[in-house]
Amino acid sequence: MPTAIQEVPLKTITGDDTKLGDYAGKVLLVVNVASKCGLTPQYEALETLYADKRAEGLEVLGFPANDFGAQEPGTNEEIQDFCRSNFGVDFPMFAKIAVTGDQIHPLYKTLTETYPQAASNAGEDFRARLQGYGMTPNPEPGILWNFEKFLINRKGEVVARFAPNVPPNDPMVLEAIDKALTAA
Repeated sequence: MPTAIQEVPLKTITGDDTKLGDYAGKVLLVVNVASKCGLTPQYEALETLYADKRAEGLEVLGFPANDFGAQEPGTNEEIQDFCRSNFGVDFPMFAKIAVTGDQIHPLYKTLTETYPQAASNAGEDFRARLQGYGMTPNPEPGILWNFEKFLINRKGEVVARFAPNVPPNDPMVLEAIDKALTAA
């Protein structure tokens, strides 16, 4: 029986209809991405993670969003070209969506409601860092910035959420992914 999150209609970056249910039985790392962000180099770590763990059942899913500092202004085609040519991205990418505000995509509305708080590294408060730059971050449970990560287990349940400044190769993320991959 699919979970509600698996039934949310999505579009691939090339415009095909899909949903998370098409990845049933896989562990999913869902990430809102942007091409012109200080965190954009995380694409490289996401691709490495995907290459390393894909055979074990991990899918990294990238959702471009232009919600923060207009850091994803391109078209879907431009985004796809940028990701492939600069970072060799081979993991599935989806059509640009809103991950916050009045236009929030139903997927991100469900993700944030289901798992309202992101884990962060000890001693690093990304929310405070944004405030230090004169920005007003979204209150919880809203997405804080680009490259926030949600982990969905093989049953379609959201089991973890990581702040934007927690890179994909952080031990905290890797441990959660390994635990999800080995769970029955």
